Amino acid sequence: MGRALVIGSRGSALALVQSEQIADAIRKEANAEVTVRVFSTRGDEILDRPLPEIGGKGLFTLELEQALLAGEIDLAVHSLKDLPTEDPEGLVLGAIPARADARDALVGCSLEDLPTGCVVATGSLRRRSQLASARPDLKVIDIRGNVPTRLEKRDKGLCDATILAVAGLDRLGIERADIFPLAVSEMVPAVAQGALGVQCRADDAPLLSILAGVDDEETRLCVTGERAFLRQYGGGCNVPAGCHIRRVDRRFALDAVVSDEQGALRRFHCAGDDPTTMAMLAVDALA
Repeated sequence: MGRALVIGSRGSALALVQSEQIADAIRKEANAEVTVRVFSTRGDEILDRPLPEIGGKGLFTLELEQALLAGEIDLAVHSLKDLPTEDPEGLVLGAIPARADARDALVGCSLEDLPTGCVVATGSLRRRSQLASARPDLKVIDIRGNVPTRLEKRDKGLCDATILAVAGLDRLGIERADIFPLAVSEMVPAVAQGALGVQCRADDAPLLSILAGVDDEETRLCVTGERAFLRQYGGGCNVPAGCHIRRVDRRFALDAVVSDEQGALRRFHCAGDDPTTMAMLAVDALA
């Protein structure tokens, strides 16, 4: 390619691991020089309020997108679940690599063994609503911070258990005996959970050509459907909604869940051949 590439990344341990993963993939694909530049986002800086109160989706991505559009960096690596479903003008998702484990996990105790009335911490309305439906006896409190911070708070006794994404724990190499993954039927994941999104300028043809070799077609199909569900449903951090699509044999399976203002859950499951068509069926069924 002939030019050195700069990846924009948040500064958390998980974000840096993810950015280095993409940097390594690009080096392998194009034998290019790749460096990572760290940015602080509004979502990283405001930790004393729940995400819906300070803007929800976009809080972890705006500064990186602005740097991309200004030409300060060549690409940005995001946890795709944090990225708004509408691409800013001039930017595209140049690659969506193969997805990691999309499930959530309870850290501290399994769902069935949580004692009556114990405290579970999560900053996610989606997780909170599904947990309340499965175990209305539990006390759920809000928590913010990166993965190590949340684990530290749990270990210091702030709560009896917390809920984290399995992909984040795996990418950080965290192994604990008290990690209990939740089946999709127990906790429908966030849209695009476990997937990374590599964002770049839409007119950067040489870089897009390289990123095509990093892209995973099946993951892109699935998360495109999930993001279509969220976009059509009008969801974000303010809406307790989840959608997960995966390949099962030769077809795809979809699980979706939404919660109303009273906390009542509505669920939808289907199988089909086209993830986006399935997502629209889910929107109609849950509207």
